[in-house]
Order: sequence, then structure tokens, then C-alpha cells
Amino acid sequence: MELTANAKINLTLDILRRREDGYHDLQMVMQSITLSDRLTIAPARGAEGTAVTGLHFLPTGGKNLAQMAAAAFRRAVGKGGEVDVFIRKRIPVCAGLAGGSADAAAVLRGMNELTGAGLSPAQLARIGEAVGSDVPFCVLGGAALAEGRGEVLTPLPPLPPCHIAVCKPPFSISTPQLFSRVNVRKIVRRPDTAGVISALEAGDLAGVARRLYNVFEDVLEPRRQSEINEIKSALIDCGALGASMSGSGPTVFGLFAESAQAQNACARLRESYRDVFLCAPAGPGV
Repeated sequence: MELTANAKINLTLDILRRREDGYHDLQMVMQSITLSDRLTIAPARGAEGTAVTGLHFLPTGGKNLAQMAAAAFRRAVGKGGEVDVFIRKRIPVCAGLAGGSADAAAVLRGMNELTGAGLSPAQLARIGEAVGSDVPFCVLGGAALAEGRGEVLTPLPPLPPCHIAVCKPPFSISTPQLFSRVNVRKIVRRPDTAGVISALEAGDLAGVARRLYNVFEDVLEPRRQSEINEIKSALIDCGALGASMSGSGPTVFGLFAESAQAQNACARLRESYRDVFLCAPAGPGV
């Protein structure tokens, strides 16, 4: 079975409080995009399933999120054998785009179909909570308000038709390190989450774009923050209605109303960066 795994972007990311369990309560507006991996699931050739990505630094066994999802499905449903997962990676890794979570979500959908289990998307999302915080959203797709650790989801109207330029600079950012730098009481600037939701409900692309914000941008190391800001400025200079960092970064995206402007932005960024993509909003259940 072949499956598509769509990346996500954060239109907003806010950190509300640190919880007693050590995690943080978040409030995020997330949107699926058409930047995607392609997966093939097949019965395992050995006693245990593997995950083949072609990237030497990604685990191939039980620590791979795709295999973790397969194991979680088997535990929850009590059916389904070991599977090999072949992943054609296009979503950059360690990028704030939920590439691994998207792959895990695709495996859950695929195993649901292969086994005839007939679980609803909500039931699959619940299984996905044990795999990763972004997996439930990636199961449902589209646009949603994500709360808690990211697993409490409220579906939202999607971004209006637009063009999205995505650029990942050639470095990674440690998510635990970013969280360790956040002092929730000292956060001065926060996203206008309610305003973004209202703009989505009104189909107002410009209203969403001017409210894009991610609180992690304020706790980046200065040199990383500088490069993120340079990419954002390049996108705005090319006509983006707004630009922001996605997740814990370092990927930056810009929203464009005009295709030609988005294409020009990608061409300009490709002069300096390898991982640059032109994509669009994606709907739910893909």
C-alpha cells in the first residue's frame, strides 16, 4: 500500500504553562501542507519490521516513529502483523514540520485499511498520542487548534487558497533546549490565536498572515535568530503577506496570494539554501 504523509506548519505557537509532569501546555494553530513523504507498507520480510528511509542517521527498527506507530496499532487493535515501511523522504528532518509524525500517522491510516479494523480518524488519533504529540494532528490533517501537548484538537476552517514558500536552513534546533530557555512568566509577545481563528473562519488570508507568530523565535540563539529573521525578510521582500518559523524550527515559511511571487521567493532562497519548497494548504484525511 502506498500512502502520502503531509507536513504541517504552525500558524501560531504559544506556550501557556509548565505542567507538573514536566511537559508544557501549548496552544497552536496548525495547518497541513502539500510538502509530503511517500510511504509503502508491505508485510515484513523478517521476524521484525523495519523502516527504510535512505537516511543513515534515522533509526530503522523499533525507535523509528513509523515502526512505533505500527506497534501501537497492533497493541490497540490486537490485529495486524509486522510490516516493513519504505519511506521516500521529502520533508526535511528535525525541521519543525512534523515529518516523522506525519510518517507515523500515515502508517496508522494504512494499517487501519490493511487490517479492515475500521477505526475512525479520532480513534486512530488517540492511538497516535502514545507515539508523539504531533501524530494526532497528522492523522486528522487540515487545520486545527492544538492544545495540551498538542493532542487536544479542535478542527478549524483551512487556510484560504494560497501559495506557501518553505525554507529550512542547514542546521537543527534542539526542542528540549528551546523549552528549557522558555520562562512562561516572562513571555512578553504572544500570538493572537483568537484573531487567527477568526480570520480562518472569515477566509481572510491577509488577516491570518499578519498574525503569524511563534514564541520560540524569541528564545533562539542570537546567530540562529538572525538567520531566521533574514529568511523571513527575504520572503516579505518577495511579497509574502506574512512569514514565521514553524514548530521548534528552524524551517521558515511565507504565505503568498500570488503564485509568481511565491515562485520568485523560492528561486531567491535557492541561491543560498538547498531545502526550499513551494507548496499549498492540504485538506484533512490525506
